[in-house]
Amino acid sequence: MDNAIKTTAEAAEADALPRAHAVHSDPNADCAEGKPLPERLTRKPVKEKSPAEWAYERLILYIKNFEDTLDNNHEVALGMTGGDAGVLRIEGLGFFDPDIVTFYGTDPTGVKTQLIQHVSQLNVLLRAMPRQSEEPEVEANRIGFRLAQDLEND
Repeated sequence: MDNAIKTTAEAAEADALPRAHAVHSDPNADCAEGKPLPERLTRKPVKEKSPAEWAYERLILYIKNFEDTLDNNHEVALGMTGGDAGVLRIEGLGFFDPDIVTFYGTDPTGVKTQLIQHVSQLNVLLRAMPRQSEEPEVEANRIGFRLAQDLEND
């Protein structure tokens, strides 16, 4: 129990900042929950964000963190559940207020693919997928980096 007395500003700041927590078998595991939020994400209180906007922002953090763990031979993809939906190489991410998140990409055969999901049904399995280019001098595609840059831009 925290009996510390807080100023009004400290209480308002604590209310605006989201909580995150993770526990791993490896105490040195790198996870998105343990990293500081980009400044832009803290400008607008969570209470003022739509479910879609808030889900979109956190998905970017998870994708970026996942990509940071990949070697140059792999790119991020998501595995879809249900039926024979398969895997989607993530090439874009968006949201449509108040409650839709969408992933843009291609499947393993190169077919254009888009997943549109209601935030109440959001389940994302991030997967490492062999990169599209087999040329060693070509860098792996890193969508998480571009998404994170977008979070920093106004």
